Amino acid sequence: MNEAELIDRIDALLPQTQCTRCGYAACRPYAEALAQGTAAVNRCPPGGSAGIAALAALLHLDPLPLDPACGHEQAPTRAVIDAAACIGCARCLPACPVDAIVGARQFLHTVLDADCNGCDLCLAACPVDCIVMQPREPDDTAPTAADNRRRYDYHRQRDARLLREREALLLSRKQAARSAKPP
Repeated sequence: MNEAELIDRIDALLPQTQCTRCGYAACRPYAEALAQGTAAVNRCPPGGSAGIAALAALLHLDPLPLDPACGHEQAPTRAVIDAAACIGCARCLPACPVDAIVGARQFLHTVLDADCNGCDLCLAACPVDCIVMQPREPDDTAPTAADNRRRYDYHRQRDARLLREREALLLSRKQAARSAKPP
């Protein structure tokens, strides 16, 4: 198996929460580091001991306990926004890698429970600490890795499109300003 195939297989074993707790920007870069032998298999708290065992088996390594520097294994969680405390700043929106938070500036934001993967990234983005992580109810299943991957890919595509649109707008404004100057 070549390196690209190995990366794909490793990536398929990861929960795709894109939580960054492993020290990498997303699940794919962690998979790449694992394939290259530059990362340990025990750095994914959302994957837990089962994920570590699966990664170790694939890579023919001994499983290790979860690295406490990355966090701890826990039951699936979801973000909840305190409506009374939310100021509508919208800082949580870009922080969510799966677009599970919806809202607009100066309006109350809400979490799409079915889409929230419990990554915790919205917590640090909130300036008023109105977001808390709560355990999911037993009948409230967390999104699958495939769902997380699909939503993350869409999030990245949208961000790239918005960046291209902004760059095009700035370029057109610069060109208009240059052409409006008297000779």
